[in-house]
Amino acid sequence: MEIQSKLLGNQDINPDTIITFPRGIPGFEDQTRFKLFHQEGSEIVYWLQAVDNAELTFSVAHPAHFNINYNFTLTDDEEALLKIEEGDDLLILILLHKDNEQENGKPTIKGSIKAPLLINSNKRIGYQKVLVTIEQSITLTEKVSEIDVSEA
Repeated sequence: MEIQSKLLGNQDINPDTIITFPRGIPGFEDQTRFKLFHQEGSEIVYWLQAVDNAELTFSVAHPAHFNINYNFTLTDDEEALLKIEEGDDLLILILLHKDNEQENGKPTIKGSIKAPLLINSNKRIGYQKVLVTIEQSITLTEKVSEIDVSEA
């Protein structure tokens, strides 16, 4: 199957790799079929291309690349929508966008952490979960010798 993409050009894809978002993505509810592409030359950014709209492509990434770890519970409705069964893999991605404000003369890339994309990778069904509140915590992932944690 061939699809059109303004960003990626014509792409020949396997129809079995299409991800269906039954409710669309907020703001784009009429677009329900997407294909995930990896951006060449980048280990972080992926493209989520609408199959039926050549103009609609989202930049997405794994939240772990930004040290974001989600801990939330799906509602029964969300589990039913995603057709979650034991052993299904749930892929979580965040939408990226370029901020017009520039730091050091370079645009800033930001992620939409309050609305991650959830994808059942086994059944290729997606949903954008809007989180009302986000609990923030800090996890130190590297030991830095300059930090003195001993009591004085």
